[in-house]
This record gives sequence, structure tokens and C-alpha cells, in this order.
Amino acid sequence: MDSKAKKQLIKKHSPSTTILKNSIMAFIFGGGICVIGQLLSELYSYFGCDEKTCGILVTVTLIFIAALLTGLGIFDKIARHAGAGTLVPVTGFSNAVVSQAMDAKSEGYVMGVGAKIYTVAGPVILYGLLSGVIYGLIYYIYRTVEQMI
Repeated sequence: MDSKAKKQLIKKHSPSTTILKNSIMAFIFGGGICVIGQLLSELYSYFGCDEKTCGILVTVTLIFIAALLTGLGIFDKIARHAGAGTLVPVTGFSNAVVSQAMDAKSEGYVMGVGAKIYTVAGPVILYGLLSGVIYGLIYYIYRTVEQMI
């Protein structure tokens, strides 16, 4: 079977995706997560937290909620409908780490959870740090050149 015939066979048996519907659902759910974050920020601000502390508390709360929903099996059900909308960075990252930990638990805490917890999230950390370093170097060079001029 040649490559072209293989692609046609795969396309024939693959479920059709509606890009518009998926985009709208991702927008609604992703926006909803952001609205929840804003409401949490307003709540923490109401209780007297400053802006920086509110940001930290909102992040920690969203991570906790995503981890809890993942542990209860609810996050995956939401993600089936929300698609990429659940990948708002902090909730998606939390889900990736907790899911991997749950999958590896049967292999033990050291060789299972400890060794495999970051197999999905590891590249995110790696390339996040790498892009931060590159950005920092570009910023440093820019500021240095700017001061010389």
C-alpha cells in the first residue's frame, strides 16, 4: 500500500473534526477558567491581599482545583468537551503532572511516581526555562547596547 492510499484510508476511518466548533468550545472553556481566576483574584483582594499576593494565591488555587479534578476523574470529562480550552497553562500543566503521577503509582513511589511524574511536563519545564534564558540574554544585550548609545 503506497503512502497516498494509506493517507486516504486513515482519513476515511478517522472521525471528522469541526474546527469552528472546537475553537468556540476552547474559547468558552479557556475564557471560563480565566474568569474563575479573575473572580478568585477579586475575592482574595476583598480579603485584603495585595496584587502580588493575589496572583500567587490565584495560581496556587487553580493548580489545586485542576489537580483535584484530575484525581477525581472530572478534568478529563471536561477536557473532552473543552478541548484546548483546558490547556490554559497552569491548569493544563497541573493536569499533566497529576495524570502522570496517577498512571505511574502502581509501579511504586520511587521508580513509578518519582521517576515518571515529569515525563509529560518535563519538556514544558525544559523549554520554558530555555526560552526564559534566551529572552533574558536578549534583554541583557539590548539593555547593554542601549546604555552604550
